[in-house]
This record gives sequence, C-alpha cells and structure tokens, in this order.
Amino acid sequence: MDTFTLSLIETDDDYRAAFGVMRELRPNLPDADAFATQARRQGGQGYRLLAAWQDGQVKALAGYRILENLMNGRFLYVDDLVTTASARRHGLGARLIDALRDESKRQGCENFVLDTGLHMPLAQRFYYRQGLLAMGMQFVQPR
Repeated sequence: MDTFTLSLIETDDDYRAAFGVMRELRPNLPDADAFATQARRQGGQGYRLLAAWQDGQVKALAGYRILENLMNGRFLYVDDLVTTASARRHGLGARLIDALRDESKRQGCENFVLDTGLHMPLAQRFYYRQGLLAMGMQFVQPR
C-alpha cells in the first residue's frame, strides 16, 4: 500500500521540493526561487499550498485560499491542483480535494470553487466525478 502524508508547504526547502510538481501544471514558472517568492507573496493574500508527500518527495499539490464575494459568499478557491505523472492513479487528487473540502467546512465556507481550462477534458471529468459542477465560463483579457 502506498503511504502519503499531507502537510502545508512552509519552508524554503519545502518550496524547492514542490517546484517540479508545480511546474507540471505551471510550466511558465522559471525556477524554484521565483516560485517560492511568488507563492510567499500570494501567501499575503491568503494562499496556502497543501502537499502530498511520499518518501520525502512531493507527489501532488493543492494551492488554495479562502475568499468572499457577492456571487459565492465565503468560499474556498482552489488555485492549483496537480499530481505528478508518476503518482497518478493513487487517488491523490481526490484526497487533496477531500482535505480542502474539510478545510472549507472548518472555515465556514458556503462554496468550494475551482476553475479549469477548456482544453483539459480529463481534469473536467475528474472534477465531475468529485461531485463538482460546471457553473460558468471565465473570461480573461491579457494585457
């Protein structure tokens, strides 16, 4: 049986250990230092990064924050969710989502929200299997 432990990323060593996994989702990240700097800056806005570890290596990550707006009320928003290619099929994505759902309840959230790209049908199927429903489309204008 595979054993994985979940814990928040907090130290510089943790960020370095998590960088390769996050880069699978966010290939635009230039290096571990830039990733750590940005994640810490986002931490000032409530961003937290939950990792699934096995044998001292990060195998999956979930970045999230607690937010509030008029549409969703108080909600937990999932910024990032990624499992390494080598660790897929171990239920880590579902385990991270369950942990975040628990956190959203502890935080008194009314909703659990995430976005995914239209180009990611496998992720969309996974989210549907997790009981999440598509509620809209996000529009972005790059500057």
